[in-house]
Amino acid sequence: MDIRQYCLSVWTIVDPLYFQFTRLKYIEKNGNKTMVRVRLTRYKGKRITLSDGTIINKNDMLLKIHLHNVNLLKKMQGCSDIRKALIIYKSVKESLPSISSYLQSHEYAHKIKGLIGITMLYKGCHKLGFESFAIQSPFYKLFKQTALLPIYLLSSNKALNKEKPDPMYLFMSKERLFNLYEKV
Repeated sequence: MDIRQYCLSVWTIVDPLYFQFTRLKYIEKNGNKTMVRVRLTRYKGKRITLSDGTIINKNDMLLKIHLHNVNLLKKMQGCSDIRKALIIYKSVKESLPSISSYLQSHEYAHKIKGLIGITMLYKGCHKLGFESFAIQSPFYKLFKQTALLPIYLLSSNKALNKEKPDPMYLFMSKERLFNLYEKV
């Protein structure tokens, strides 16, 4: 068993505990779990203005999206980096209409300003409707770099030979989500 498979095996065991302690909820599509899990959060960064005019202030309520990384990594085993990027892109794109439905029916929908995610794998996010912003706090940025590094190393075939990208905030306003992904 190589190191990647060993890490994925351990992660598969630890992930249900992580899920329980982080208040995550699965997003479902036609009764099946998607690759996205969510939870409510309060934004703690500096003020952000999105391209549609939505202003995200400190303590605004957002729906934080988490990719189900262990399942994605299992799905991507043996694929080229380009194929892996396409798998992530497709998984997120297929989940966004279900996230839109989830948000529309959420009891706090009127308070939630939009979506937030944090990732080192943000190429192509603009095609999905997200906007990327640098993390301003050097301490939080370092924390996220450290936390996301194992995912990055396991997701890339040549991660050790590449310069590591900085983690970025991804935002999408609620209105943009509904406009792009509202189910008809």
